[in-house]
Amino acid sequence: MGYYDNINGEDRSRSKKRSGRAGYFFSGLIGVIIGALLVWLLMPSMVDRLPNSSGAIGTGNNTTKQVTTEVTTDVTGAVEKVAGAVVGITNIQESTQDFWSQAEPTTQEAGSGSGVIYKKVGDTAYIVTNNHVVEGAKQLEVTLADGSKAEAKLIGSDVWTDLAVISISSKKVNTVATFGNSDVLKQGETVIAIGNPLGLDFSGSVTTGVVSGKDRTVPVDLNGDNEPDWQAEVLQTDAAINPGNSGGALVNLAGEVIGINSMKIAESTVEGLGFAIPINSAIPVINELQKSGKVERPSMGVSLIDLTNVPAFHQTRTLKLPAEITEGIVISSVVKNSAAEKAGLEQYDVIVEIDGQKVDNSIELRKHLYNKKKVGDKLKVKAYRGGEIIEKELTLTNSPTS
Repeated sequence: MGYYDNINGEDRSRSKKRSGRAGYFFSGLIGVIIGALLVWLLMPSMVDRLPNSSGAIGTGNNTTKQVTTEVTTDVTGAVEKVAGAVVGITNIQESTQDFWSQAEPTTQEAGSGSGVIYKKVGDTAYIVTNNHVVEGAKQLEVTLADGSKAEAKLIGSDVWTDLAVISISSKKVNTVATFGNSDVLKQGETVIAIGNPLGLDFSGSVTTGVVSGKDRTVPVDLNGDNEPDWQAEVLQTDAAINPGNSGGALVNLAGEVIGINSMKIAESTVEGLGFAIPINSAIPVINELQKSGKVERPSMGVSLIDLTNVPAFHQTRTLKLPAEITEGIVISSVVKNSAAEKAGLEQYDVIVEIDGQKVDNSIELRKHLYNKKKVGDKLKVKAYRGGEIIEKELTLTNSPTS
């Protein structure tokens, strides 16, 4: 009995130990469950307190909140007003054939630029662009803001101001630009350039900047001889203007066109030097091109060389100029029956004064003619001939040679 009693006692002791361990296990399990429930209930509020949380991560549908804010500024308002009037212009030219080729000439795209629809009359819409955009074109194609295309007709162009007017059917034209007043622009005023840089792939591109300068003059070579023939009067801006922007709109914050983008200085050491033709200078030319297809300008009927480009030997021996005369304009040839010939001017005469004003080079002479004179006006000329002063009076004509 004692043995069994001993065994029974041991069993009772083991039973008590097992009961205690089970109690601990169930107590721990309950604690874990309660803790998990608390964490699950508190998780949303904890997530909301995390930095940079959208407040939606971890929700039932696992979505992220999105906020829609429509931003409207003076720039977006101006662009919305005028962008539909800015078009792309494709210059299509006849391809050159090999001398031995028997194939018919073909046409191909030679370049592209931009333009601005400024007038709509009946079935016709008129577009202003740059002369260099349409120069040499066999065909002209206009791409409207909606992507539709239309064949264009050249109305007229002017190499001196680099302006041209073309026309298209007005059928799909919905927006016409408004011309502003470039004379009231202020240096530092915000302006917007709209056009097609690098072709139609970037059509309707918008860049912003300021009016960097007014009444700037930039020398331009018109005949490809690497010598300046003219000084263009332009607005300077730091709004990005790239190839293809030519002919596009320079716009103020009122959505008014105050310039026609024309050129930039493209050098590796230069940045932010773009130029536009002031709209106040462009309007008289645009009107004349639309009316008659050309700009009538007075002409003397001579070809000119700046004295500074004549070697010293010829200044002394050929022209026989006094040593103190270092600036002026040499007449290299005279057109037959021209105003100059009728007035008695000759080859190698050296012009030093017109209408009582000293002139140093051909650019100054042309600016005086084109900006201050009209066809039929009188022009007084003082020049050196064989070392002696002569004075002549011309009646200016509309000869194409100037």
